[in-house]
Amino acid sequence: MIELEAGKAMGRLPVKPDFYQQLQFLHGGLTATVADIVMGFAAFTLVQKDQHVVTAQLQTSYLNPVVSDFLYAKGYVIKAGQRLYFCEAELWTEKNDKTILVAKASSTMAVVEPILKAE
Repeated sequence: MIELEAGKAMGRLPVKPDFYQQLQFLHGGLTATVADIVMGFAAFTLVQKDQHVVTAQLQTSYLNPVVSDFLYAKGYVIKAGQRLYFCEAELWTEKNDKTILVAKASSTMAVVEPILKAE
C-alpha cells in the first residue's frame, strides 16, 4: 500500500515469515528495496507525463534490526533537478507503543524517456 503526494511517498509492508534472515531479523535486501520503491515513487510524482525515473545510486544505512508485523516507509525528494532527483527515505516499525527507526536511505533517481522503436 502506497500513498502519494507531490514529492512524497509513504508505504506500509506487512512482514511475512519469509522476509526474515538469520536471527530472524528482517532481510537487508528487502529493507533496501522498500526504501528504493518509496524514493522512486516520490521522484516519479514530479516528472512530466512522458518521463520515468530509474535508480542511478542507492545507499542504505541499517540502524536497528527488526522483528515486527509491519514495516513503514516514507520517501521524499530533497532536491529536484531537470534530469536528476535526490531523495531520502526513512523506514521504521512500531513495537510496544514505540517507534523504532530501522533504516535510512538516500538515492539519486535519473529521469528517462521511452525509446521509440524503429519501424
